[in-house]
Amino acid sequence: MAKWVRLCGLAEAPAAGQVAEAEVEGVAVCVANVNGELSALNNVCPHRQGPLGQGWLEGAAVVCPWHSWTFDVKTGLAEYPVHARVKVYPLRVEGDDVLVEIEVGGDAGNQARNMLTENM
Repeated sequence: MAKWVRLCGLAEAPAAGQVAEAEVEGVAVCVANVNGELSALNNVCPHRQGPLGQGWLEGAAVVCPWHSWTFDVKTGLAEYPVHARVKVYPLRVEGDDVLVEIEVGGDAGNQARNMLTENM
């Protein structure tokens, strides 16, 4: 079941052009700020499980600090390889809180892991 949970305070969110790591309900999240707009992605790169929230932004893509795989912050799609992707979580700001919608209960940890298409 999906539910909205507090990810961080608005003041704690990364500044424009920055990324950060957060964890909520046992799910590691990469928070990206592209030109003042926040996005939330799974924090684990599907290549070698690098921490995306420790990477950087290039345009509207977060770059993994370990091997430079890049993922669009809105779609989660990788620039290369073309079939790789990470989960993107719905995000909204309510007052001073940044909320993210995640799956909770049952198999939440497995559902939050990075997604690879069958063609990889």
